[in-house]
Amino acid sequence: MKGYKDYDLGKDGYFWRGVAPDLTGLDTSLCNRLMFWQDAGEIPDVPEAPTPEILAAYAYDKVKVPETEIELRPEARSTVNLPTWVWLDEGTFKDVTVRAELPHTGLWAETTAKPVALHLEPGTDDAETYPASGDCEITDDGSIGSPYTKGDADATPPCGIRHLRATAGDPYRLTASIT
Repeated sequence: MKGYKDYDLGKDGYFWRGVAPDLTGLDTSLCNRLMFWQDAGEIPDVPEAPTPEILAAYAYDKVKVPETEIELRPEARSTVNLPTWVWLDEGTFKDVTVRAELPHTGLWAETTAKPVALHLEPGTDDAETYPASGDCEITDDGSIGSPYTKGDADATPPCGIRHLRATAGDPYRLTASIT
């Protein structure tokens, strides 16, 4: 075929072409560039070549923090002006590490997510969170807050919410997420 050159015959390497999962701020005119050959073990000398920062961002995007279930008291319905306690006994929180690397080049980056808190969003501005930041710290044993026990009705929970107004129909949606 006219214009075709056998770049890869008898050589160790890869064909390269830039791709972008996010086109924000990217010069998309470069997307039409044809693939090109690069010898193995070398990083292409082009503006769009992967960098440790790009690989770190890629690894960060791939981190999946495991879901967890929290306990609430009262379980089903909160009462206006009475706190709802939130806790988790000895959770199984572990660091989550993702590595992104460019094979045979020595170029890599690793991202590690370390769970540090459970963040509460009460689903309304008419609520208070405990603590006020809404961030309940994860202790060394993996627990969050403390369990509600009989007699704690007038106490302030170490982790929880207090609704200041009733809903106008649909319930508030409490969201709990790992930070």
